[in-house]
Amino acid sequence: MRTVKDVTYGLLRQLGLTTIVGNPGSTEETFLKNFPNDFRYVLALQEASVVGIADGLSQGLRKPVIVNIHTGAGLGNAMGCLLTAYQNKTPLIVTAGQQTRDMVLLEPLLTNVDAIDLPRPWVKWSYEPARAQDVPGAFMRAVAAALQPPAGPVFLSLPLDDWDKEMPDSMLEGTAPRTVATRVGPDPERLAAFAHRINASLRPVLVYGSDIARSQAWEAGIALAERLGAPVWTAPFAERTPFPETHPLHAGTLPAGIGPLGEKLAGHDLVVVVGAPVFRYYPFVAGRYLPAGMALLHVTDDPGLSAKAPVGDSLLSDSRLFLEAALPLLRARSPAAIAPLRPAPLSADLGTLPLSAAAGMTAVRRACPADFVLVEESPSNVPEMQDIFRIDRPDSFYTFASGGLGWGMPAAVGLALAERDSGRNRPVVVLMGDGSFQYSVQSLYSAVRQQVKVVYVVFQNHEYAILKSFAELERTPHVPGLDLPGIDIVSLARGYGAPAALAPTADEVSAAVGDALKRPGASVVVVPITRRFHSLLG
Repeated sequence: MRTVKDVTYGLLRQLGLTTIVGNPGSTEETFLKNFPNDFRYVLALQEASVVGIADGLSQGLRKPVIVNIHTGAGLGNAMGCLLTAYQNKTPLIVTAGQQTRDMVLLEPLLTNVDAIDLPRPWVKWSYEPARAQDVPGAFMRAVAAALQPPAGPVFLSLPLDDWDKEMPDSMLEGTAPRTVATRVGPDPERLAAFAHRINASLRPVLVYGSDIARSQAWEAGIALAERLGAPVWTAPFAERTPFPETHPLHAGTLPAGIGPLGEKLAGHDLVVVVGAPVFRYYPFVAGRYLPAGMALLHVTDDPGLSAKAPVGDSLLSDSRLFLEAALPLLRARSPAAIAPLRPAPLSADLGTLPLSAAAGMTAVRRACPADFVLVEESPSNVPEMQDIFRIDRPDSFYTFASGGLGWGMPAAVGLALAERDSGRNRPVVVLMGDGSFQYSVQSLYSAVRQQVKVVYVVFQNHEYAILKSFAELERTPHVPGLDLPGIDIVSLARGYGAPAALAPTADEVSAAVGDALKRPGASVVVVPITRRFHSLLG
């Protein structure tokens, strides 16, 4: 008779979920023993990196990924990246071992107490099977829940003694693979009403968010913008690029303060937000949500985001299904402006040392190939990145939706694995702050061992520059702990087995990045930059 483990691995095999990203513990070894040859195990050295790698891999392959972490302690380590995966809408199947059922009432060492509550609210569904024979069916339900919109991570707590239990034939019916819908279409009446209001508007403006990238609606988004002749803003804190940033209708990225964002929309009578929250605000800057006389239409696949929007009328729909259904209902217009709405990138001073962030970004950009994947986790340098790295291809930019550091380094490993698995084989270039680099530095080990093509470019200013910007805005002088002296990033990288170089000048930066892109595997390039920081209000 087959065991619970036999049936579970058979189900995962049929679903095509044969990669497990994990960090093994004693409560997980019964699941992993005699690991099948047709499965792949990707080791990370800490659970935040486990979830980050799986997040990048899942996004890159557009499919769920199995995560295996160590009971409650490992789940605690993983929570920061799990929060990010939830806000990234990444369908992860997060599993953790639980103590032996015979002892769990006693709460011995490594018991995951209140296991289903620990990962909330950052999972869509959380469950510990009532009996061992429910484990395979729980995996099938987990996959279905993770994939249905809005997609996101789910959690299973799995007692370590369940795997060798027998699985009677009478209990196999509920363990067969099945498919679920992954898109929700627009209500026809609501769609017609939205189209009527867009046609009646005198000067509409579009705000696009990351769901457009997730739903593969890049071309549909361009078609709608061109039909309306309307400017397109990228929503604040967008984790994926929704619209080509070299397109003449692209206006830039909206600021994240309430007042400044509303001011950017002045001169329009209707804003149509597709695939983004309304809006991700931070910090608090008072003002009107919208200019006087402006209305807002919101299209999202997430009822929660619809409910909490402070203004506007909403329609529940997958972004691509909405854009494609709306397009034939909308009248064509001439664009309000013929010239590109954004000026060309500013020229940076490449000669003065230490380099400015803009000079460092420029030197990196000129070494990059035409087609590559960009990952960003350098919060204080985002304005320069947005100006210099103008993304013009779909699925080529990723960052973290949560604001929580420690995601970018491991996610780049997962994205690079996806590039290799898919045969696209684009290199991954990561723009890191020196503070961000410390959060998941151990993911370098996974990058090296997996031999993935990742170049980590670390902008080192020896400080938490973004926090100094916040201190200026919040009028909080003399905050301790904002300087980071004495960190040798080159030595840290080499300690994990990654080739590393210090590149102080623009020419050295370009050469070091170029060399890293030519060699196999992961590399680190450290770029010293000035300690100048931005005002958050521009």
